[in-house]
Amino acid sequence: MATIADLWGELLRLGWMSRLEEALGAAACGDVAGVDEAGRGGLAGPVVVAAVIPEPTRRVAGVDDSKKLDARARERLAVEIRLGARAWATAAIPAAEIDATDVLAATRHGAREALARLGRRPAVVVTDALPLPGLEIACLPVVKGDAWCYAVACASILAKVERDRLLTDLDRDFPHYGFARHKGYGAPEHLRALARFGPSPVHRLTFARVVPRREAA
Repeated sequence: MATIADLWGELLRLGWMSRLEEALGAAACGDVAGVDEAGRGGLAGPVVVAAVIPEPTRRVAGVDDSKKLDARARERLAVEIRLGARAWATAAIPAAEIDATDVLAATRHGAREALARLGRRPAVVVTDALPLPGLEIACLPVVKGDAWCYAVACASILAKVERDRLLTDLDRDFPHYGFARHKGYGAPEHLRALARFGPSPVHRLTFARVVPRREAA
């Protein structure tokens, strides 16, 4: 059971994480959206990008960089984030598009798609170190934004939860690879399956660990 000290500590932590977006929102006189992605380092499946405009008067206790949370906590927090946000959206960019361009270009495309789907135009966008050239909204890329900015942390959770759901669905279609367990990343189990069965239609064929490059003769 949480103590009063725990509750005060969490209140102070959330307040610290919200300082950047509060300052930006006041300066721009408008909403601040956080943007983050999941899956850039995966060998299979999409990159998923989320955009979130939190309600400034309603902070969700426990929100943090998604990498610091276990799956159960992320699932619980994702529900609360969606319910309490002014707007939120996700976009999934499939492996075929990643192969046709590159993973950074695909992530930028996903960020723009997620922002377009918000249904509410923010005044400022904060990303996790992802510049978005040509965006018609002021954009601030922040290194470790998912640890420094509450809105970006919210986006990191929604992106991770949505991508995990998609990879679990893909596991039913391609059961040989274990997507539900490793979520398409380069786990030893995944690499063994690739060596045995070769890549599936949802693998990223331009990634060297999926299709190893042959040395020139």
